[in-house]
Parts: sequence; C-alpha cells; structure tokens
Amino acid sequence: MRTFKTTAIAVALSACFAPGIASAFNSASTGADGPFSPTASVTVTLPPGGIFNYTTVNIPAGVTVSYVRNSANTPVVILASGDVILAGTVTVAGNTAPGIGAAGTGSVADDGKPGLGAPGGFDGGQGGTVDTIVPDTANNAVRGGAGLGPGSGGGGDFPCLTNGTTTTLFGGAGAGYSTGGASSNGGSGTCLGPLVTGIGGATYGSSTILPLIGGSGGGGGSGGVSFPGAGGGGGGGAILIASSGTINLTGSIVASGGAGGSGAGANLGGAGGGGSGGAVRLVATTITGNGPISAGGGPAGTVPCCQFGFVGAAGDGAPGRIRLEAETFNRTAGTSPAASIALPGPVFVAGAPTLTIASVAGVSAPANPTGNADITLAATTPNPVTVVFTTSGVPVGNIVQLTVVPAFGPKTVTVTPALTGSTASASASVAVTLPVGSSVLQAQTTFTIVAALGDLLRNFAGNERVERITLSATYGGKSKATLITVSGKEYEAPAEAMRIAALGAGR
Repeated sequence: MRTFKTTAIAVALSACFAPGIASAFNSASTGADGPFSPTASVTVTLPPGGIFNYTTVNIPAGVTVSYVRNSANTPVVILASGDVILAGTVTVAGNTAPGIGAAGTGSVADDGKPGLGAPGGFDGGQGGTVDTIVPDTANNAVRGGAGLGPGSGGGGDFPCLTNGTTTTLFGGAGAGYSTGGASSNGGSGTCLGPLVTGIGGATYGSSTILPLIGGSGGGGGSGGVSFPGAGGGGGGGAILIASSGTINLTGSIVASGGAGGSGAGANLGGAGGGGSGGAVRLVATTITGNGPISAGGGPAGTVPCCQFGFVGAAGDGAPGRIRLEAETFNRTAGTSPAASIALPGPVFVAGAPTLTIASVAGVSAPANPTGNADITLAATTPNPVTVVFTTSGVPVGNIVQLTVVPAFGPKTVTVTPALTGSTASASASVAVTLPVGSSVLQAQTTFTIVAALGDLLRNFAGNERVERITLSATYGGKSKATLITVSGKEYEAPAEAMRIAALGAGR
C-alpha cells in the first residue's frame, strides 16, 4: 500500500477584532472546565480543538504539566477567567529522535525514526536507509528525509566519494523558525558527482505569533553501510496562556525543539538535524514573576568521525518565538529567545480564507487530517495521480503550488493551472507522480491585491506598497501570511495588517 499525508489549511488572512479600550483584558474564557489545580505531575490529552476554558489555573512547585497531541495537532490554548499561577513547569518541548547503533535504545525498530513534534509543532525527518553500496547515487532511500513544517530542515544527502576512495556521509539540517536553521556540514573534499547537502530550514511566522504555530522538524541523516541515518528532532510545540487577571510565573515554561538523533559504532549513517523551538504567547491584564521561558532550538545529533569515511556534522535547530502581552508588567527577567512585548491584542485570528487539499487520486481527504496516513492508495494505483484543491476567499485566476515531501529523497514542487469558480468558492487540480511510501503534501497560493489596498499595508512593509499576499499551508492546519512589495521584498504579516487587508478587500 502507498500512504499519503495531506494538509488541512487554515490561513492567517482574516478580519481580526481589534483590542478594546477597556482597562482590563478579557480572555473570553467561558469557565466551562472549572479550575485547573493538579497536585502531581500530569500529562494532559488535548481536546479536539486544543482549547481549555478554565476559571483559574494553579500549578504548584514540583509539578510538571505536559500535553499529548490531538488528532488535528492543534496548539495548546489555556484561557482563564481568573488568575494563572505557574510555580511548576509547563512543557511543550519537542521530542529527541532515537539514537542509532550503540547509542540507540536497543530496539532496531526505532533506528532512523524521527522525533515527534509537540502539540502544534512538526515531526522530524526519517533517517536514510541502510545501503551497502557506497556511494549509491541512484538510490534516493539512502538520502535522509526532510522534516515537516514551514521551516523544515533538509535531509542529509546520500554518500559520495571525495577522492575516489574516501566516503562522505551527511547529517540532516536544522529546522528554522525565528531564524533560519543550520545547514549540515558536508566536510572537506569535492564529491565525484552531483551533491545537495542538507539545507537549513527557512524563517517563518510573525513576532505576534498570530496564527499560533509551533516549531518545525529537523532533517534526517543519510544512511550508512550497517546502520540507517538518525532521524531529525521534533519541533517545539505552541502554547497560548491568556488570563483576564494576572499570570504569575515563578516556575518555567518550556517549548524547546528536540535534538537530532545521535549514534555510535562502526559504519553509521549521518546524524539528525535539530528541531526548531516552538512558540509561547502569554496575554493577561498583568504579567509578573521571573520564572524562565524558553523556546530554544534543538541541538544536532552527533556521530563519531570516520567510521568508513568522513561523517559531516548535522545542523542545529533555530530558536522559536516568545510573545508577552499585558497592560501591566511586573516581570523583569528576560526570556530565551528574547520576547516581543506589547499591550494585549486579539487572542485568535478568525474568519480566514481557506486552501484545502480536497482529494488525491479520487480519494477524498478527511475533514480533519492528522498528518498520518490520512489517504491510503493501493500500490497498484498508476502514476501520475490527480490532486484537487478547493479555496474560499481567494481570487480566481491564481495558481496553487504543491510540494510533495516523501519519507526518503528530495521534495518536488508542482503548480496547478489557474483557480476557476468564484472568490467565494474555487478549485484547481494538478497531476503529480507520487513515490512509493508515505509522503506529506503541502500547498500555497499567492494573489495580487489592488493598489489602494497595497498602500494601506505599506506601514507593515518598510513603507513600500504591497503588491501580493502569499498564503502558505503547513502540516497540521496552520499557515503563515507574507506581504510582498512591488520591489519583491517580503515581510511577515502581523495580525493588524491582515485585519486591514480583510477590511480593505471588502470595500
């Protein structure tokens, strides 16, 4: 059987509500979940929407609260009508990929497996498979798989010969988020043949953390003679805590990226790249307490040098994003990375246009895809297959760009013909060749806006008129919006820019 992962789309372009003029922030919690006050460490399963409506939250010292992803991989959203006291630890850290060889857990089954992203974050890439033919430039399965997410780290390339006798392996690249991830180091020497090393993941998202989105996965390392490559680290998760009263943090909040897989022993594959840090956003009337808040990138995995050649270093994951919003700040400590600071803004981005992968080879995608075998096709399904997209709120005549990220080998990009229908409801389709095994499908579309609206948005784009807006779909139902100016410069789109865009578009 061939399984294909699809991506549900929720985009950042929307008519957000503006902050009110009242003196106290309102989290809009219904209080339906009552108080949350665990007395011992607990792992909480997220509800389908990922949102908790508490009255108060009190996590005492010595208590750690972690979360299990729901089927839609939503972020963690904690709304409280009263105060939030965090003396313990709240964690949405990404998971480290299992080790390989002598550094593994003893189970061959986990060799090459990626680290899983925390809620709202994205999984690392698969390590490349074992191959005794070195170099084997014809077998893409030896190449490490790319991580998932908008800042995914690239997989390590398959082995190559640097001088006719010495073999070089390549680790996976680090994932990006607030900055770009680190590319893997191919080492010295010139390969005898084409080579693409693992490329670090791209920067994405906005300092407002609207929409709320976590870290991306690091790339997997290339496979070796006796052991596969190690998997990439999982991305840190995304968490929003909003209180109508005070958030008092004397404990800690952790949203770090997972480390790439490491290894030990002879004839290893490459190490895995680190996952990027996730996102932490706190919104309250008052924020106090100097407990640490961290969303650092995961470190690259390591393997010993020169088992049967040179093993290039994998790349570290980039830091995530932290945002603190309050009317009164009594907190004086910094965060890692440094937080952006503001008055309370909108809690959610709502009313967004949509871009949806509707079907693959005639098989409809589920309404709430999980990113894990959402569509299964028979192995006899002939290539190419048709992928159908539907949109709402996107002008017709634009194209959709489809990226196929296989478990092994390089990703491919295909574009559709123009969307047809109406702005309210349009569709497009494209024929693509899908590899055997699991793949993740991601999509994006870019559309041009009228000059008058572009002028309204120039304050968010270096005082230059905005010409186009790109909506980028990502695994797990999240996305980003990018403003593109007339000279081609790109700026992340904050929520206020999208509010103006939505209002301007309706004139």
